[in-house]
Amino acid sequence: QVQLVEPGGGSVQAGGSLRLSCVASGANARRRCMGWFRQPPGKEREGVANMFAAGDKIYYADSVKGRFTISQDNAKNTLYLQMNNLAVEDTAMYYCAARRLYFACNTDPGAYDYWGQGTQVTVSS
Repeated sequence: QVQLVEPGGGSVQAGGSLRLSCVASGANARRRCMGWFRQPPGKEREGVANMFAAGDKIYYADSVKGRFTISQDNAKNTLYLQMNNLAVEDTAMYYCAARRLYFACNTDPGAYDYWGQGTQVTVSS
């Protein structure tokens, strides 16, 4: 059974940085798509970044390109999202997610089978 746990998150001023972590137990991350989504207040959940197999075929939403970096440490079974130059518009609940083994990455939240509990990121002006 795959379990995703997200410690961290937090509050920061605009222009600052945060790093999100997602500890994945039972995930075999090398063989599945792992991704980050976010849900701003009153809006739908949207894909932020995803990756398959330790760095291959990385996707970023246009709104975060050049500012966010997704990575994973297989030895620690941990997925990361480094967020730099944060803006107020990045304020949201952030979730890590995983697809079934060997399924290709997708930006549709409905395509993901496993979810973390979410962590709040708040960016103030």
